[in-house]
Amino acid sequence: MSGTDLKARIKEVAVEHFNAHGYHGTTIRNIAKEVDCSLPMIYYYYKNKKELFDDIIKKDFFDIIRKQSSALKIDNAIDFYTAFIYNLNFLSDYDKKVYRLGIKVYLLFDGDEELMSLMDEWEKGILPRHRDILKPHLKNPDNDEAVVRTLVHLLETLIESIIVKNRFLPEDDIREEIAVVLNGCV
Repeated sequence: MSGTDLKARIKEVAVEHFNAHGYHGTTIRNIAKEVDCSLPMIYYYYKNKKELFDDIIKKDFFDIIRKQSSALKIDNAIDFYTAFIYNLNFLSDYDKKVYRLGIKVYLLFDGDEELMSLMDEWEKGILPRHRDILKPHLKNPDNDEAVVRTLVHLLETLIESIIVKNRFLPEDDIREEIAVVLNGCV
């Protein structure tokens, strides 16, 4: 196995273990055993478990979110949000598991103080980001706070269904849910 393949395999197995056993229940020894490599080989790529977990969250989790968002055009807010959520159905199993780990850290179920602080900072930007996306489309800007907060809550619920509960949500169902919140507002 090449170095690149081995590093990818280490992360793949680590994501499985972190999902199944949590950060504190996962050991580098168990990851090495499943990867079928030595402990020093894992330590060649990652100084410790924290560095491995941090790489998965700081790089992979946020890369997934950026990739999902940047692939969409914002011509119509309902279409934009429908596409964003619907496309989550088609993430690879690995990406869904990484996303699930990110949600665990976001909800303070896993990770350490540094990652939880990073997620807190990211969370502070959620409402402003969605307000910026919706602002050009809102018919009544006086009502933007209620619309944005309701939409974000709905998006979190839909993401939970797809990522955490591993359900497939049809595009029409997603559009209908989003339209309930945005119809008459955009």
